[in-house]
Amino acid sequence: MTANHPGAAEPNDEPPLRGMRAVVLLADGVEDLEYWVTVMRLREAGAQVTAVGMSLDPVRGKNGLEARADRLAPDVDPADVDGLVIPGGWAPDKLRRFPAITDLVRAVSDAGKPIGIICHGGLVAISAGIIDRDHPATGSLGIRDDLVNAGAHFVDEPAFRDGNIVWGRVVDDIPDFERELVALFAEHNRSRN
Repeated sequence: MTANHPGAAEPNDEPPLRGMRAVVLLADGVEDLEYWVTVMRLREAGAQVTAVGMSLDPVRGKNGLEARADRLAPDVDPADVDGLVIPGGWAPDKLRRFPAITDLVRAVSDAGKPIGIICHGGLVAISAGIIDRDHPATGSLGIRDDLVNAGAHFVDEPAFRDGNIVWGRVVDDIPDFERELVALFAEHNRSRN
């Protein structure tokens, strides 16, 4: 590991997420940076990243970047997922309405696999029923009341871990979120190998 880039592999090191199968949820209105930076960071660390949504048609992020899901949520077996990320934007409010999405998130959580949640992503976590009462959570201030009403203790911090979940607040906190996310995913990846 390098001192300047925690989680980065040295030239002769094995990437920390090699062999890991990560899912990043995707729908129209996703926060572009929270989606694309996560996809790139996980791939850089060696993970096989699959975008999962409810349509295979191209979608536009809230800032105009185009993306396309690789797989439909009903076709994803949670046993084939080693970690999952829920980016924010307007997409979580759309995704939370689909049982295939909330069932996938719940199954990954119930299996103790790592989950990253940033910004408005907590809306999907609420609908999936994975918010633990009195546990810390963060996200956009726009969903603070939703998280508190679901039983969480809202914490206004850039990023942190609570059990198998990495929480991130907003776009400005992406570096802290990605650092925590890759560290948790790497710990899980080492424990499965």
